[in-house]
Amino acid sequence: MDFHKEELDLLLVPLALAILFSYNLFLLYRYLNHPHSTAIGFQNNDKRAWVERIMQGDKDDVAIALSVISSNTSAATVLASISLTLSSLIGAWLGGNSPNVFQSELIYGDTRACTLSIKYISLMLCFLLAFSCFVSSATHFVHANYLISIPSSDVPVKSVETTVIRAGDFWCLGLRALYFALNLLMWFFGPVPMFVSAVITVAILCSADVNSKPLHQHLPAPPRAQMTKRVVQPKSPASVEFL
Repeated sequence: MDFHKEELDLLLVPLALAILFSYNLFLLYRYLNHPHSTAIGFQNNDKRAWVERIMQGDKDDVAIALSVISSNTSAATVLASISLTLSSLIGAWLGGNSPNVFQSELIYGDTRACTLSIKYISLMLCFLLAFSCFVSSATHFVHANYLISIPSSDVPVKSVETTVIRAGDFWCLGLRALYFALNLLMWFFGPVPMFVSAVITVAILCSADVNSKPLHQHLPAPPRAQMTKRVVQPKSPASVEFL
């Protein structure tokens, strides 16, 4: 039975995708059931303490918090713009009729036009997914900005914590979509580079996502000091000197 190089895509590409999906599903399970063992859960613990202190701070602390959230919003907006631009370029390239360098005989794998279209569409979908996640992250950061900056706010701290953590979760999902897009990009050079890239990506993420440090037990924030009303005694009228 002869082996054709087109059949290598049927073996290595699903295997590479299975490795990536299996790792991320395992990470999701750890995050939902044992959040302290993941880097995301470790960061969320610090975010909760940060929000609690900010909500009970003074005006200077609120200004710092708005600056931090603004920088996160800008970063999410930039990545969303890059993802949308790349997906638009891929769509324009897919709709063009220019000769494609990825159909060269030097690429060991399936170089047929239908397979190449699947590669382009898969890569474009990953960038669109990343765009959606980064936009959602920016939306939650903007909402947190409104909640923190309400004058004389009586907003529950838990509500702000949930908004900030959801923004971070969408940020992580957007990055995961970019990781998938990177591996799909390697597929254009053949199934072997894609499989090697998937293994390397999972190995790097394993060392980056695992948390071995114990969670820092932040001290509870002191209750907001009640403003003591200073009672001003009326000044006694000046004594009138009679000459």
